[in-house]
Amino acid sequence: MLQRALTHRSFAYENGQIPTNERLEFLGDSVLGVVVTETLYRNHPDFSEGRLAKLRAAVVNARALADVAREIELGQHIMLGRGEETTGGRNKASILSDTVEAVIGAIHLSGGITEAAKVIHRLFDPVMEAAASMGAGLDWKTSLQELSASLGLGVPDYLIEDDGPDHMKTFVARVRVGDLVLGNGHGRSKKEAEQGAAETAYQEIQAAQVAEAPAGTPPVSTDA
Repeated sequence: MLQRALTHRSFAYENGQIPTNERLEFLGDSVLGVVVTETLYRNHPDFSEGRLAKLRAAVVNARALADVAREIELGQHIMLGRGEETTGGRNKASILSDTVEAVIGAIHLSGGITEAAKVIHRLFDPVMEAAASMGAGLDWKTSLQELSASLGLGVPDYLIEDDGPDHMKTFVARVRVGDLVLGNGHGRSKKEAEQGAAETAYQEIQAAQVAEAPAGTPPVSTDA
């Protein structure tokens, strides 16, 4: 089961179409979502449904999962095809995040929801705690729009490119703010890529403010 969880489709393709981790990833995604959602619900009784949804999105997005994978050095154990190996697949957020979900799916099948929850808490409790303290980071698109409006730059406009077959597309996003094209976001959905682009654009604008402002002047912020 663990071996299958670590088998990327590129490896399977080069080795006789053996089973991949994609079905386990599908299962693990749901198991992770249930455990994280219940934990946030119980730990934050005063949060609205909207804020809980933003918290969950901050915890289970591909970049957050990839960070968890890097922390436990999961990448070095993934079975990849030669092409992915040579193009840095062991550090790709999409591959790392998918593999984390596949491992969670395998744990759920072999030990049940109780054992899967133990592992999820061990790996994701720090992520959930960090997300709860976020301000702008809970919804980067909204925060960027508020920041852009406060500076008179207009409404951000997202520029999207996609790659790959319809069932496994990856998206790259940048965002036009005023006369500038900023940010750089990647994801398995347009929404995820846009959030990534909004985050980096927000940070770039904040950094530019700091550089241009007189000493001691705080930058404009939308943090809650």
